[in-house]
Amino acid sequence: MSDTEAHSVAYVRDSMLPQQPAPAGQSGAVQWLRENLFSGWLNTLLTLVGVAVIYTLVMHFLPWFLHGVWDANSIKECRTIITDRYGEGATGACWAVIRERWHQFIFGFYPPELYWRPILAFLLLFVAVGPLLFTWVPRALAWFTPVYPFLAVWLLWGGTGWAPVMVFAGFLLGGAILMLLASRIGSIAAFSVGAFVTILYFLFVVGPLIGGLQAILPWGIEPVESAKFGGFLLAITLGVGGIMMSLPLGIILALGRQSDMPLVKAFSVIFIEFIRGVPLITLLFVASLLLNYFLPPGTNFDIILRVMILVTFFAAAYIAEVIRGGLAALPRGQYEAADALGLDYWKAQRLIILPQALKISIPGIVSTFIGMFKDTTLVVFVGLFDPLKGIPDFIRADFNWKGIYWEPFIFVGAIFFILNFAMSRYSMSLERRLQRDNH
Repeated sequence: MSDTEAHSVAYVRDSMLPQQPAPAGQSGAVQWLRENLFSGWLNTLLTLVGVAVIYTLVMHFLPWFLHGVWDANSIKECRTIITDRYGEGATGACWAVIRERWHQFIFGFYPPELYWRPILAFLLLFVAVGPLLFTWVPRALAWFTPVYPFLAVWLLWGGTGWAPVMVFAGFLLGGAILMLLASRIGSIAAFSVGAFVTILYFLFVVGPLIGGLQAILPWGIEPVESAKFGGFLLAITLGVGGIMMSLPLGIILALGRQSDMPLVKAFSVIFIEFIRGVPLITLLFVASLLLNYFLPPGTNFDIILRVMILVTFFAAAYIAEVIRGGLAALPRGQYEAADALGLDYWKAQRLIILPQALKISIPGIVSTFIGMFKDTTLVVFVGLFDPLKGIPDFIRADFNWKGIYWEPFIFVGAIFFILNFAMSRYSMSLERRLQRDNH
């Protein structure tokens, strides 16, 4: 300020005042409460109503949780203990049913001496998906990812060890044909030839080959029937299997629906619209009852495999539409840029189009996965013991636990929430990481 300007004002501060703390009502928790809960009369009213509802629920259910009994052999014994401790008319949870039957909620009717097999399969799942989901996992472990499905099936169902080896060899055969012929006859023709040879291998070769190898060199572990599966072992098996198969199938269907080839586009559209137009429970009944009518007499098609295939079709149809939305959101310039670089169709999709489309589609894809995982409980309607209704109904058939109701639902619901919440949080983390990678 010049001398002329300084003489024209009444007061000029010649020293800075020390910094003062903000008023109590404008900082910290008080400010947060004022801005988020009491910012207006409607917000204040809703806050008070919400607090009243929460208070009522807590006061109603908290004693039930606090009076819970963990050590009892029947629901009658639970009620006796609660009455002795808290007086006549007191209520409480009988968590003893969870303590006594936890193995059926987790493993169903899987033989107890073989629990190590589903546990090992579950632990190896993290080794298999680690290189795909987390950047800090060594990429050297990526070779295990395509091997894991065959190893997991063998661990869970058991039987001859030649079965997963020869099935894996069939997919390697198809991949080898694709790689050898792609440069000579084109990607689509090479894929068709590889798929045709692979189907012939599975129809006519793999069965006798497995039988012959098993006769020459017996090798395997104790088989376990699908009827022994139940609880979260069944739900996670169906959920993980459906997720691993529905994502690539959904990508193929989404690309097929946008294809310029009329036959491919028509097949993709019919498949997606038909599957989306049919309730999942209908597909499960098809898997349970009708599918056997279309198979050769005497064919023993595993019920869990049938359910997994149709659950995969159901999820893939929805994922295809989610990914199609991601493809439609890309600017036309991305496709033109791929053409300008001279990339063929598959390279353009793999290097430019799909990475961006999948990034856009992450929330929808994860939502579909979460919905599919929860829908695995519908298998109870085809005679399988899901953890939500099948196992609790079986437990209630025992006279000791007849009348137990809320405890199984709360236990199963808590585990479902933990697993689904973990998937949701990973999805959000992945979105943030990809967003940072763009800068």
